[in-house]
Amino acid sequence: MKILIKTIFLLFIFTNISSADLIKPNTNLGPFEVLMIQLNSLKNNNKPYKDAGIEQTWEFAHPNNKEITGPLDKFKEMIYSENYKILISHENSEITILKEDKDISIFKVTVLTKNKEKYYYIWQIEKVLLEGSFKNCWMTTNVSSPKYMGEVI
Repeated sequence: MKILIKTIFLLFIFTNISSADLIKPNTNLGPFEVLMIQLNSLKNNNKPYKDAGIEQTWEFAHPNNKEITGPLDKFKEMIYSENYKILISHENSEITILKEDKDISIFKVTVLTKNKEKYYYIWQIEKVLLEGSFKNCWMTTNVSSPKYMGEVI
């Protein structure tokens, strides 16, 4: 029930965002909400403009992660690489919580691609403990390479 309420809340957020707005990290969003924002953004990557989903996903990259994957243009190249382009315009996803504690959450994210192939990622989201504007916000620190699970008929 809790997940259903969060999903409805996120659908409401996505249907009320103008083309110029991106959801910004804030302390009111938990790790599950951050993951859903990123997955839904990548699923609808080119709405309301080209690569809006990648830009939204970038907003929730942990500052330590941005040092490795950034700047934004480099991050876009990474998302379009073989390992992550699967996430762009995927058909659906399923989330399994592997670990949850006060500073870190780890999820198994199973993705069905537009080509009817299934993959999974291990997606890690951590609370920012550094001083600054993102302190205590949940942000992505790591996304594994995909693991192929087979085709779906």
